[in-house]
This record gives sequence, structure tokens and C-alpha cells, in this order.
Amino acid sequence: MKTLTLKVPDSLDVDNRGLAMLVATRLYEQGKLSLGQAAEVAGLTKRTFAELMGSYNVSIFNFPASDLSSDVANA
Repeated sequence: MKTLTLKVPDSLDVDNRGLAMLVATRLYEQGKLSLGQAAEVAGLTKRTFAELMGSYNVSIFNFPASDLSSDVANA
């Protein structure tokens, strides 16, 4: 895994874990990371990460609505 160093303004009211969570949830939301990978980026277990995602307005159900329509049609 890569390590990234970021410079953020002192006025930004976010700690390292919060910043890692923001990055992880956004990458999960974009489909670039699996749930397990995103949890690892955030430094959390999958369960804890999944439980916290709602507070970042990210759904654990990360698939397009078109998939749901085709699933219903094939059921």
C-alpha cells in the first residue's frame, strides 16, 4: 500500500482519522475501493467502517439503480 503525506491548513478542523475516513468513503463511493480496502485505508475493521459510513452520507449499498432493475426483472 502507498503512503501519502498531505499538507492541510491548521484551520481545517479534522484529525488524521477523519481525513482518512473522508478519503476512504469517497473512493468507496466512486467504486475505486472495495469495502475491505476502504476500511483498511481508514484504519478500521470492515464492520466499524460500514457502521460509520452513514455519518459521512455514504451508503453501504454501492451499485447503480440500473442493476436493481435488472435484478428484479431476472427474479
